[in-house]
Amino acid sequence: MSGRALSRYWRRRRFNPVPALLAAALWAGAAAPGAAQALRGLQSGDTPLEINADEGIEWRRDEQVYIARGNALAVRGEISVYADEMKAHYRKIEGSGSEVDKIDVAGAVRIVSPTETVHGDRGAYDVINGVFVLVGDNLRLIGENDTITARDSLEYWERKKIAVARGNAKAVRADKRIEADVLTAYFEPGADDGLELKRIEAFGNVRIATSQEYAQGDHGMYYVARELATLDGDVKITREDNQLNGEYAEVNLKTGVSRLLAGPPGSAKRGKVRGLLTPKPKPKPKPKPKPKREPAPGDDS
Repeated sequence: MSGRALSRYWRRRRFNPVPALLAAALWAGAAAPGAAQALRGLQSGDTPLEINADEGIEWRRDEQVYIARGNALAVRGEISVYADEMKAHYRKIEGSGSEVDKIDVAGAVRIVSPTETVHGDRGAYDVINGVFVLVGDNLRLIGENDTITARDSLEYWERKKIAVARGNAKAVRADKRIEADVLTAYFEPGADDGLELKRIEAFGNVRIATSQEYAQGDHGMYYVARELATLDGDVKITREDNQLNGEYAEVNLKTGVSRLLAGPPGSAKRGKVRGLLTPKPKPKPKPKPKPKREPAPGDDS
């Protein structure tokens, strides 16, 4: 099949690898709407998808798969997907031809939008269930102001409208950082038929750091619009040499004000709030200089 024929074929198919871009929104509330708009743009069937490959495009009819090899590039609108190899699996539908149900990308995978670039080794998009998973040794998303990394996977679940970073997940913006075993971002319909990031949930070994303090707990939630993070479960807040321990904390990343409580508001589970405040040592006074010894008369020493 020629490249032009394949391009016409893909115009009738629903190819949507860009959901991994929404992992950027795990930290950047401002960046999330742009990535969401890009997602909606790929979902539109009006814009054609163009695929190019240096080594050609292979059609395996019996296996029901198309394979593009050698610097494969898929472009729709402002979104580009690069990989060494792309495989599009399709299934036959009685009375209506066929449809693509899974797309695999492998080798130096890169997903590029005007505001973010996602890197991974390989990925798969389940078209039927709307789930995209990107894996590899150096998973990262680089945005205009943010960097997201994960050890195990970056995922987007289209129907649930959630993005997930798994395995030592970390999101960094300027001097602010959030880390956890798993970070999950939740989206809701917003203006202009787009998606808006509402909150981020952190599970396991949660750590939030700014230039002035460090907070940790078992579970956390970040409310994007309010720039407010909550932590619960064995919470510790450290600032310089001072440490506060409790069961629940509120950390305002906008104002820099933190509150530590005995338990979540309205919860029957209460614990003690403990603090260890270390006074700064007073500076030692400088020793007075010793007076110079005046030589005695006749003393030549």
